[in-house]
Amino acid sequence: MKTRTAIVPDVAVILGTGLGALADELKADVTIPYAEIPGFPRPTVETHAGRLLFGTLGRTRVAMMQGRFHRYEGYTLAQVAFPVRVLRALGAKTLIVSNVSGGMHPLWSTGDLVLISDHINLLGDNPLVGPNVDTEGPRFPDMSAAYDPDLRQLARTVALEHKIVLREGVYVAVPGPNLETRAEYRMLRALGADVVGMSTVPEVITAVHQGMRVLGLSIITDNCLPDALEPTSVEQIIAVARGAEPKLAAVVRGVLEQL
Repeated sequence: MKTRTAIVPDVAVILGTGLGALADELKADVTIPYAEIPGFPRPTVETHAGRLLFGTLGRTRVAMMQGRFHRYEGYTLAQVAFPVRVLRALGAKTLIVSNVSGGMHPLWSTGDLVLISDHINLLGDNPLVGPNVDTEGPRFPDMSAAYDPDLRQLARTVALEHKIVLREGVYVAVPGPNLETRAEYRMLRALGADVVGMSTVPEVITAVHQGMRVLGLSIITDNCLPDALEPTSVEQIIAVARGAEPKLAAVVRGVLEQL
């Protein structure tokens, strides 16, 4: 990829379901389809474009993944997180991850933006399983502050300046691809989770292992309250995500401008 662009990214951004339009904020120097990158999986989810963009957002050099990978697509977590290793090798020291999620907090609403403060890994695997590459990170990386406190404070400040409601809570990752049952939502809430999704955690674990700073943001696209649960669809989820995307873009843009 170094032969395709002279940009050495300071920040890597991963865009989740229905959030690909954030790439319009980027002044792109080059766009590389995942199919042209050795070792990259190929997304099978319709809303994940499968492109890696290099450019600038404000004054910050950015590598932006327009689409990610999931365990439910049949990939291992090591494959899911492989792009993070590539982006770190290219120079990125900060990772911003975004996703959509089901909201289990009874006082939060669809369309709300959530600052991820911590996560619970229920994917049944870990991207670091196997021989450790000591040059990339320690065998037993500490996860006590996986989501960088200073970046979270910066995100709160930016949201306040833009009058954007920014919730803060715990994200739990489950394998999917089905949405959860009422009993499962009760269990996940009892475990301490505020929002639930099927991504993000493998990338974050890998980034922290390599010494990257991480900021995580999620858009609540459906209410997952067991006693008031209503059926939803992918189309509804994507519509809510796209409606809330300008708020996500404003926070990400503001953070990048102040890094």
